[in-house]
Amino acid sequence: MWEKHYVIIQVTSSVSADCRFPALQTYTEKEGLRLGLVGWVKNTYKGTVVGQVQGPANMVEEMKVWLSKEGSPTSRITRASFTNQRTIDKLELSGFKTRF
Repeated sequence: MWEKHYVIIQVTSSVSADCRFPALQTYTEKEGLRLGLVGWVKNTYKGTVVGQVQGPANMVEEMKVWLSKEGSPTSRITRASFTNQRTIDKLELSGFKTRF
């Protein structure tokens, strides 16, 4: 597994966008899987999409760019913030899932 060869990081995200729900949530899960990341994503009652991502630093950074600038085809990102970024020794999650 790549865990032994890469720096693994974790980050928490919060994204606001003008979009149809659950479009951003669905596309975020798909993008996480495409990048080989693990984590979760969830719509909030405030209309934001929050989540946590873990994986190789370069792939997590790519996901952060995607969340900040692209999102789903029907979304216009208005704000993205990333907190609690830290290096971890091993993955603490498995798969990439939508939480309800």
